[in-house]
Amino acid sequence: MNLNKKNINDVLLIVIEEKEANLSKSDRFKELVLDEINRGARKLIISFKNVEYLDSSFLGALVAILKNLLPVGGRLILTDLNGDIENLFELTRLDKIFTLKETLEIALQES
Repeated sequence: MNLNKKNINDVLLIVIEEKEANLSKSDRFKELVLDEINRGARKLIISFKNVEYLDSSFLGALVAILKNLLPVGGRLILTDLNGDIENLFELTRLDKIFTLKETLEIALQES
């Protein structure tokens, strides 16, 4: 799983450097992000700017990450989702649970 991590003030930006976010990558992704939370990351922005396809197992990994982040007072923002991925969040009603922002700039302002 190729990720690019960068700290911006007190926010951890994680850019997924893959075209497909699927079953073969979801467990490793979840493990890497949960490790960051265990090390103290509380404000996370995950950018999907390179992702063209996202499947249900990856959605499950995102739910698990959010479930671990909320009890410690954390915040998760997802950004740069293409139209198909945004529709998937809407169809599954996960757009009501996750904070989705159009651009990284907007996400940083609201984090």
